Amino acid sequence: MKRSPLVVIFTTVFIDLVGFGIVIPVLPFYAEGTAFNATPRTVGLLFASYSIMQLIFSPVLGGLSDKHGRRPVLLLSIIGTGIGFLILGFAKTLFMLFLGRILDGITGGNISTAQAYIADITTEENRAKGMGLIGAAFGLGFIFGPAIGGILSRWGIHVPFIFAAVLCFANAMLLYFTLPETVTPDHPAKNSAARGRSLRQVMLSLKQPRLAFVLVIYFLFIVAFSIMTTAFSLYTMFRFGYDAQHTGYLFAYVGLIAVIIQGGLIGRLVKRFGELPLVIVGALCFAISLFAVPFVGPAAGGLAALLVGGGVFSMGNSLATPALTSLASKSAGPAQQGVVLGVTQSTASLARAVGPSLAAILISSSIAHLGADGLPHYMSDQSLFVTFWTAAAIMFVAFLLAFYLAANKRRLTQG
Repeated sequence: MKRSPLVVIFTTVFIDLVGFGIVIPVLPFYAEGTAFNATPRTVGLLFASYSIMQLIFSPVLGGLSDKHGRRPVLLLSIIGTGIGFLILGFAKTLFMLFLGRILDGITGGNISTAQAYIADITTEENRAKGMGLIGAAFGLGFIFGPAIGGILSRWGIHVPFIFAAVLCFANAMLLYFTLPETVTPDHPAKNSAARGRSLRQVMLSLKQPRLAFVLVIYFLFIVAFSIMTTAFSLYTMFRFGYDAQHTGYLFAYVGLIAVIIQGGLIGRLVKRFGELPLVIVGALCFAISLFAVPFVGPAAGGLAALLVGGGVFSMGNSLATPALTSLASKSAGPAQQGVVLGVTQSTASLARAVGPSLAAILISSSIAHLGADGLPHYMSDQSLFVTFWTAAAIMFVAFLLAFYLAANKRRLTQG
């Protein structure tokens, strides 16, 4: 019974992340290059609006999953995501674009709920491996989502969003007919939620110095990753002249590396080295790659160097994020998994709001220059270096914090 639910939850998250992956390379071109005529700052705010809603509603949905079960919350979030994609696909105004992203963010608590589901059916020893399935689903979403989005954009820039909506509704049907519920009447989470104790217990957990460090490091990772994903499409468009299809292939390559590490290697690596050493190595790799990528161009390493840089930051992120999620999960008991992981995902959502907003400010801070087509191009070499180096600095801070946490692990755990 433990294997089948994991397969179903993996498939559910994978299909959802394919839809998410479709958005990343297409949305900037959709918003900037069509009748919406959005600026890079507006594109950043579009990404951020989704994350701000997740920040607010992830703990709420996590608490509801503790009280009413994981299955109905997953269904609600997936259907809401599908409706959000439909609004994007048929949008005629910027207001409709924001409405679609906001609705998706409100109902998009499926990642924390899926993580709580995995925590319900895994032991602490196998927790990181189970959380790696979520990371592998993210990776596969980056493989198939951006590639699908890029290919479908050839038939219309709105087509990928319609396809993503169809995927979400198919996903909801799959979950409805195949996923069993884990929050049974005697489950500790249901009993705790019924007594209204979950949130209070989580607030006590957050006073643990070790968990606070884990959440701060996780926040910094997601901020840096969000800056990268927001700026990367504009970077490849400006520096290499790539369109949505070619950028989608690059994200697919990044996702492939994530799948290999998080889907196949993370469990063995955690058993051999532990979570914190992987976080330290991951942060250092991510920081180095973010620092180096802006130097890459057609005459400076070309596609090969771009693939190396993308591979290194994918490796760094893939080593660290499931390890951090595992550490957060282990800090709470069975009764608080939904809410604690909801708080963890709210931390990620806050980071996904801060990252794109910061990237938009950094990109727009330089004066727009005219490209060969006579149209304004907002990403100059100056803004390119500033944007990626800011993300690199953020990751270096995460590296220092992870190193400090590892060196003072016993003292912080006792504190």
